[in-house]
Amino acid sequence: MQTPHVKTHGKPRRTAIFAAESRPPFTNREPTLEGVRAAALALRGIGVRTPLISTEIRGEPVYIKAECLQRTGSFKVRGAWWCLSSLPEAQREAGVVAFSSGNHAQGVAWAAKRMGVPAAIVMPADAPAAKVAGTRALGAEVIFYDRMREDRIAIATNLATERGAMLVPPFDHPRIVEGQGTVGLEIADQYREATGAEVRVIAANCGGGGLTSGISIAVPDARIFAVEPEGWGDVGESLRRGEIVSVGPNPPPTSCDALQTLACSPLTFSVLSARGVEAVTVTEAEVGTAMRFAFETLKIVAEPGGAVSLAAALAGKLPLDRTVVVVSGGNVDPARFQAMTA
Repeated sequence: MQTPHVKTHGKPRRTAIFAAESRPPFTNREPTLEGVRAAALALRGIGVRTPLISTEIRGEPVYIKAECLQRTGSFKVRGAWWCLSSLPEAQREAGVVAFSSGNHAQGVAWAAKRMGVPAAIVMPADAPAAKVAGTRALGAEVIFYDRMREDRIAIATNLATERGAMLVPPFDHPRIVEGQGTVGLEIADQYREATGAEVRVIAANCGGGGLTSGISIAVPDARIFAVEPEGWGDVGESLRRGEIVSVGPNPPPTSCDALQTLACSPLTFSVLSARGVEAVTVTEAEVGTAMRFAFETLKIVAEPGGAVSLAAALAGKLPLDRTVVVVSGGNVDPARFQAMTA
């Protein structure tokens, strides 16, 4: 797989705003549909087949894939389980190391605990308290870093090397992408069961592109949308330019902590660009409206980053043509939820 050129918007990144991240190669193969299907088999009895909830948006029928009801509150446990399943028995004592703002952290921690494998998670010091608490409750060691000045990938890579542990990135790994792709397999089956037709449009929240990549592989005939918070639309910009670009040097504050990824990886960019995935962005106000709609109408709790696709649908930024919107995750601090839905 050819590695695309990576560059930043405009001026070079300022360390005082965000530290640049190293990007070591985590794999030398691409994710496949066969891998997604194998992941689905591995997840039987492990993950939850989350419901597809019917609703109406702008007078059109729309279905919501409620991944906020997945184990640990997000789709991340799918990729984590499939990735950890590849850990050789002889290496399990050394454990795993991951880096995450919270949802991947909890997914890896849950899978590691279930497998009896020690886990250490590198998390930003400003991660939501609910996500930190959830990760620790699952028995993982939490190591904080300053997301403004430190390189989480370098920290995690060095720690994994020191311990001889397996490094589990949040999206830059074929098994992670394949595991997340099982969301797409379920959507296709559930939509067919519910309507007798094939799904045409699927929208998913997008940070590094693992979920969107996986779904695009799993449902090859659907039109796929990656949804990002305004000011953090690096994936969409990368797809438009045909090369990986990072978030600009002065990105705006966002409540979508789960989607504060500085750039997608060559792996996810390759999948998304080859598949012709489209991208849109949503505002903070639109995210709050979506969180309120999810709570009041769908009776589910969505964190800001997990509600962006629903926000795009409600704001008229997605085609509503046999459309399924993924809502994930559901890990949000009460004060943040109240502020966003007021």
